Amino acid sequence: MFLLILGVALWSFAHLFKRLFPGIRAMLDDRLGMASKALFAVPLVVSVVLMVIGYKTAGMPYRFAGPSWLVHVNNTLMLGAVALFGVGSSKSHARQWFRHPMLYGFITWAVAHLLVNWDLASIILFGGLGAWAVAEVVLINRSEKGVTRYTGGTLKGDLRLGGIAIALYVGIILVHFWAGVPPLPMTS
Repeated sequence: MFLLILGVALWSFAHLFKRLFPGIRAMLDDRLGMASKALFAVPLVVSVVLMVIGYKTAGMPYRFAGPSWLVHVNNTLMLGAVALFGVGSSKSHARQWFRHPMLYGFITWAVAHLLVNWDLASIILFGGLGAWAVAEVVLINRSEKGVTRYTGGTLKGDLRLGGIAIALYVGIILVHFWAGVPPLPMTS
């Protein structure tokens, strides 16, 4: 459990550093150039490794299982989360609706996983990462005022975003099955 908590904390700190200590981050960028990005990339990679190992070895049994219909809510939210991750790079109409689509996708991802994983390790992992994403949105909004929203968007962009989101979603489902964690309800 310690590795999991350390991984979530390291992930959060490495991402929030720029917002919490903008002067220090600017100084590092000036002095180190592109190497400053590596200075923060390494802890992020380490944090992911710690979270994976910590989550896999936590061994926490489920305390309570929610109703089975939450699996369907989870899967619907996950499709939305995957789409939100791509909105910022798309030429879709949805791009004008969200200022932080990737962070909102991350929050949606965390909530979706919390709906179906009610053990302590999942609460720490998904709750902690969701709390980080909310904090990131708040700090960005406080520091960056007067942002101009995207004004484009085409039907072609909407369709491309939808197609890519569905393809990635199917890929994620297949990876979950491969890893032994089927995300879709199985009937016998």
